[in-house]
Amino acid sequence: MRLYLSLLLVFSLHGQAPPKSLNPKVEKIVSSVSTERIAATLQRLEAFGTRNIFSSHEHPTRGVGAAYRWIADSMKAYSPRLQVTLDEHQLKQSGRVFRDVKIVNVVAVLPGTTQKDRHVIISGHYDSLHIVRKKVGELERMDQEATVAADAPGVSDDGSGTAAVMELARVMSQYEFEKTIVFVAFAGEEYGLLGANEYAKRAKAEKTIIDAVLNNDIIGNDMAGNGRAANSSVRLFSEDPIDSPSRTLARYVKEVGERYVPSMNVNAVFRADRFGRGGDHTPFDRIGYPAVRFTTPSEFYANQHTGSDTFANASPAYAARVTQVNAAVAAALAWAPPAPDISTKTRSVTSNEEVEGPSLSRGKTGYDAFLKWKEVGDVTDLAGFSVVRRDSTAPFWEKEQWVGIGKEFRLVDVSIDDIVLGVKAVDKEGNESPVSVYRIVPRKLP
Repeated sequence: MRLYLSLLLVFSLHGQAPPKSLNPKVEKIVSSVSTERIAATLQRLEAFGTRNIFSSHEHPTRGVGAAYRWIADSMKAYSPRLQVTLDEHQLKQSGRVFRDVKIVNVVAVLPGTTQKDRHVIISGHYDSLHIVRKKVGELERMDQEATVAADAPGVSDDGSGTAAVMELARVMSQYEFEKTIVFVAFAGEEYGLLGANEYAKRAKAEKTIIDAVLNNDIIGNDMAGNGRAANSSVRLFSEDPIDSPSRTLARYVKEVGERYVPSMNVNAVFRADRFGRGGDHTPFDRIGYPAVRFTTPSEFYANQHTGSDTFANASPAYAARVTQVNAAVAAALAWAPPAPDISTKTRSVTSNEEVEGPSLSRGKTGYDAFLKWKEVGDVTDLAGFSVVRRDSTAPFWEKEQWVGIGKEFRLVDVSIDDIVLGVKAVDKEGNESPVSVYRIVPRKLP
């Protein structure tokens, strides 16, 4: 460790980047994820019979109430530092909610230290669904009451995401992080992202700062219905546009996740979700929070929303590897400095109004790329900043240049028309913030 810190000082003094070595604390967290505990959680969730939100809240062993009480009690037992609450919402009949219902998110907050107002959310949904259909004239429709009564084991969809949330709450609650980490088992995903939508609306109303939502949904199987297997990759969905907050987070997840879990390929899919479908990251993304979805590339469609989504058809080992990717990203991000502030107030050329835009220009020569940024917060362990760039059509960052502790940088004879630029903060342990992306602000038409 002394040698590493000495090298880091030399690198910083000479204006070079700290080496991209692995943070041993993050490595330990990743290695602490237990396949056996994830398997036990999946089996316990299956044993509730159903976790449909319209099932019993009072029965001691079957139904949604028994499930959320067990999840909450389990997380309370992990650490006294976890602040566990049942986040209840009374919803009226509307749309897919065929009668009034109470939904309950299970929320476990691990308070941060120096950046406690910044939140990193790790989520999955614990409710399950087994659709039973009935003939109505010439059509088949969901039989609502039979669906509620049916066994709905929901092991992969989404007991697997819940198991990931619980396992990371267990492991990560043994550490202190600069940012606050929130572990959430959402309710009501199967009836329209209900619990996530309520949580996101409240976060926006309370002006909560959320640096990332890492949502896990269907990460419990690695064999598709057509026989295709993929146990060394995970799909990561993020919404357009190309440099949206969610897309920027996806790039971060891929880089950090593969750095700490090299056996896994994070397949970044540049779409909001699978075709015609959605998940609990969606309400966050739609109001501007960076939010992504992890899901298996080997979905077994015949098992989804049926009685055959069972432990026997799941892969706890695969779910554990995806959980490790989540662990690496969440830990690195929760210890990282905030992303730099690249915004500045400028006068619109056309309207003379003050507008928010990036501190990016062609410099005095007109042929350079000149950028400036501001440090966010009081970061005592900041090593400096790195500027990254890529071609305008490239999906991922291609080049990186260490700046050091300065807050401006000039790329000589580099046209800002042809490339995309960004800047990130790096602390003395090598933890990196997500990239703040410089985008040209469109002029307002008169």
